[in-house]
Amino acid sequence: MSRPLRVVVVNGSPTQRSKTMGLVKLITESLSQKLAIEVHHTNVYHLGPSFTGAMSREGLDPSVEEEFAAVESADLLIAATPVYRGSYAGMFKHFFDLVGQYALTNTPVILVATGGSDRHALVIEHALRPLFGFFQAATVPVGFYANSGDFDGDVVLNAEVYSRIEVGLGDVIDSLRRLTTVR
Repeated sequence: MSRPLRVVVVNGSPTQRSKTMGLVKLITESLSQKLAIEVHHTNVYHLGPSFTGAMSREGLDPSVEEEFAAVESADLLIAATPVYRGSYAGMFKHFFDLVGQYALTNTPVILVATGGSDRHALVIEHALRPLFGFFQAATVPVGFYANSGDFDGDVVLNAEVYSRIEVGLGDVIDSLRRLTTVR
């Protein structure tokens, strides 16, 4: 017997419409064709002043605290950010500065990034993977990156990106499927 996989997306984009979320949409759509999922989006741009001014989780608005609880209880985390100055976006990092140090231990994480050119593709290996290594999360071996030339607005046009998503998820789907088994 199985249950839907609880997928939580942390969107580090500063705006609602973004290339990063266009890429995430492809990933979650592909994943939903392979197994039953429930997707929750945590958008850092939407968390407001109690989040942006926070030095700790004390005093956060209850709705913001609920976003942290969703992330910390996810079956699968999709961490998605645009590249800014060669690394992840500042509000994305601020969000994870407030996540409990051991809250993501062994949580599978899919790393996603978008940038202006292919020169930024290594952000997944040189910035995102070490960040989630600190949390002792189980980053999946594949990550997904697309550059601004792959998009028209927030819609991915490059067939190679679609192919990379299908192959990458195909490589890890068996391990993700095991997370949905009810014992």
